[in-house]
Amino acid sequence: MPSELQKIPSQPEILTTTVGSYSPIDWLAALPSEQAVLDATAVVIHTQQSCGIDLPTDGELYRFDVNHPDTNGMIEYFISRIGGIDTQVGISDSKAFRKKKEMGFRRKPAGVVRGPLNEGSLDLEEACARSASVANGPLKFTLTSPYMLARTLLDTHYGSLEDLTLAIADTLAEQVSELPCACVQVDEANIPGSPENAPLAQEAINRILRKVNAERAVHFCFGNYGGQSIQAGGWKALTDFLNGLETDHLVLELAHRPKSDLLALKEIDPKIKLGLGVIDIKVNHVETADQVAARIEEAAKVVGADRIGWVHPDCGFWMLKRSIADRKLEALVQGRDKFLGR
Repeated sequence: MPSELQKIPSQPEILTTTVGSYSPIDWLAALPSEQAVLDATAVVIHTQQSCGIDLPTDGELYRFDVNHPDTNGMIEYFISRIGGIDTQVGISDSKAFRKKKEMGFRRKPAGVVRGPLNEGSLDLEEACARSASVANGPLKFTLTSPYMLARTLLDTHYGSLEDLTLAIADTLAEQVSELPCACVQVDEANIPGSPENAPLAQEAINRILRKVNAERAVHFCFGNYGGQSIQAGGWKALTDFLNGLETDHLVLELAHRPKSDLLALKEIDPKIKLGLGVIDIKVNHVETADQVAARIEEAAKVVGADRIGWVHPDCGFWMLKRSIADRKLEALVQGRDKFLGR
């Protein structure tokens, strides 16, 4: 169970959080080291805290991969550490992967599954503990969903997307029960564009959530590949999927979405708190507190203010400059406060 330090605040009625990644830090990129990562993580967390964010993330700085800046390394961090996956991808592997077509924005797989999956060198407890050591307060820890990871792989062992996805889920689930954080969040950016695979993604995510002994969250967006949405569709087609998740709250992209998506949220089970994306991370424009408050007010009129537990950016900040990201954080907190009349 979370320690006293890792408890989520009970007030105010709507809490603020971030989704995961933070803007690149120049001095960390220029002179990377384990100590520099720890120092930068402290800066990221304390920056969020100074803006008034109730539940910060660690910025995922230790996952950044300079060879994959378009996805911030969120895929490669896990793929390169899980045992049974070969990241040495040859020409024949790339050609076979491109025939799959469902990942058209990638020209080669993140890895090739050559044998049964195992923990390999993945150590989520160590990664989380490192961030928690400089948080001095509640922290949210994030991990990429099994379905999203499976879609990036060329599988030569399991023979089916279902078996591969569930194998990844079981591998991740083994490591989440003792994470020293206030909240564990699973990130999924592929299923919104492939609702036909919702039952598989749901079971895979639930296998992880069942092992979590902290607040459970699931983040969904329509992709942020170099600032571009890569999935079509809307929340309406996913309401049954969302209702079947064993989560405490959802973290949903909404600021960059059509207004009609709000209506679908009325069908979400009341036992699941709603997290509203009220900061658009795909643009450099910095929202005002009034704009943020208006977005919360609009959602409250549709779903009811009592359903809203969280407000946050649509996705991570990795593609934005720090000067932009920090001002958006300030607007997020100020807009929440304005809506609550604080």
